[in-house]
Amino acid sequence: MSPMGPMRRMRPMREGTQTMQAASDTVQGADLLPVRMLNEYAYCPRLFHLMHAEGRWEDNVYTEQGRQVHRRVDAIDHVLPDALPGKHETHETHGTHDVGVPGDEPPEITRSVPLSSARLGLTAKLDLVSSAESEAVPVERKRGKVPDNPERSWEPERVQLMAQGLLLREHGYRCDHGILYFAGSRTRVDVPFTAELEARTLALIEQTRLAALASQLPPPLDDSPKCNGCSLSGICLPDETSALRAVPPDPAAPEVRRLYPVRDDALPFYVQEQGAVIGKTSNSLVVRKDGAELASVPLKDISQLVLCGNILVTAQAIHLLCEAGIPVVHLSSGHWFYGMTSGFAVRNGFNRAAQYEAARDPQRALALAREIVRAKGANQRTMLRRNAQPRPEDALVDMADWCGRAEKAEELPALLGLEGALAAAYFRHFGTMIRAPAFDGSNLFEGRNRRPPLDPVNALLSFGYALLAKECTVALHAEGLDPWWGLYHQARHGRPGLALDLMEEFRPLVVDSAVLSALNTGMVAPRNFECSAAGCLLQPAGRKAFIQAYEARLDQLVTHPLFDYRASWRSIIRMQARLLGRWFRGDVPAYTGFTTR
Repeated sequence: MSPMGPMRRMRPMREGTQTMQAASDTVQGADLLPVRMLNEYAYCPRLFHLMHAEGRWEDNVYTEQGRQVHRRVDAIDHVLPDALPGKHETHETHGTHDVGVPGDEPPEITRSVPLSSARLGLTAKLDLVSSAESEAVPVERKRGKVPDNPERSWEPERVQLMAQGLLLREHGYRCDHGILYFAGSRTRVDVPFTAELEARTLALIEQTRLAALASQLPPPLDDSPKCNGCSLSGICLPDETSALRAVPPDPAAPEVRRLYPVRDDALPFYVQEQGAVIGKTSNSLVVRKDGAELASVPLKDISQLVLCGNILVTAQAIHLLCEAGIPVVHLSSGHWFYGMTSGFAVRNGFNRAAQYEAARDPQRALALAREIVRAKGANQRTMLRRNAQPRPEDALVDMADWCGRAEKAEELPALLGLEGALAAAYFRHFGTMIRAPAFDGSNLFEGRNRRPPLDPVNALLSFGYALLAKECTVALHAEGLDPWWGLYHQARHGRPGLALDLMEEFRPLVVDSAVLSALNTGMVAPRNFECSAAGCLLQPAGRKAFIQAYEARLDQLVTHPLFDYRASWRSIIRMQARLLGRWFRGDVPAYTGFTTR
């Protein structure tokens, strides 16, 4: 449990993007600071930056529970009655007893109260206010249980409540304490508004306002229990960042925690039925053809909509997907990756500005290119070492030497030569990894070729690389990076250079492995290909079978070589895209390609 419990109430990005952005725009305009942002900054400055400077958000079970707790008070705004002048006794509180205010009349309870103050520069929607005559008590609902500490609350909660008290004072009320109601333990906790708490709150208001204008990502919390249950921990990567910053590695450093789910619940939704129409019904996508419904999938289960060929999507469905931040990926029936349709994802230019700056620096571009070639070559070598029969010892020795030379290359042309030598050795022995009895006697593989592929293996490889390119493009786009502006793959019209940079290390481990699995297990058969002297075409049934093999590979777990925890290949690709962006920004000192032993 984190020092404040897991992440508190927030609206999810899918439902509250406009609200969150409006709040950020308000701060950018040096206008009114939402009090909930004050809470978030006090909790973790890095969390605050990711949410309000970069527009990042992920939901988890705790944020969903928090939203349920606030559903009643957030439903309708109410107007707080005016404070009445008069003499009043000093209000006394009694621990966790009922909220009370002085006077003979019972207090008036007002829910979901919007208040603002130009002098304080604050705005807020108070969950509940108990008021009578000239005194008011703010009540803030929290999802979790009462903390086991002397104050029976955490500082961000007290600061948030104090800020609400300051707003009530601005509107003429006397307000010397507030109440935190913890839904998890059904307990009220009194929070006195001391001079120390007021001073701390006023200081945090100024710090928060400055932080909203900052472009530099704050450092992560150091092995903090706050990170457990935080919905942004998979974006923040606090332990991973700290581990990568430790150069040389500290053997006494705490174990790196995997703070994000091992797998995603939402997965790509592939549509291959030519002539199909995709529409929407409520929060689901519906696939129809000739008036018949072929499939219906809830939006919450979809991470990408992948169109293979001649598929129509209605404007209403596109609007729904854009609002939800779900990209539409366009593939041709011949396996070309055409592009992507998406809404506004990350609403900041920090990552892209840093990316373009790195691309203009020859030394940084060379450093990334070295790592790309080294990691790709090492993974190609691993594939041969594990699977080739007989084992090509001479090739393995040469490939190890070329990988070592790639780490020290002084210019990009030398790296291109080393990458070519590694690829030539790898594909020269690629056929020794294939054991597909159904293809005996057929022209299965005679070296790497494409545009068009001339044999079944190359047809599968080309399709798989197109799928991997779209996966990397989606991951980079989610980080606010420009998939088209690469550092190793130099900018060229129509080529997603950075996506190609990212995918190189994953070609052998994801696509080549899926191709071998599909062939060696009989998932694809000779009947799934149409081959002639002009080329080899993968048929629809073969595409469907290979997509299953490819997605199964992405869903498999792998142990991270640096952090020593297990996650799915899809999660690893997304993490590498995130770490690449962090390297551009200077948050980590170097980018390290993913390799397996």
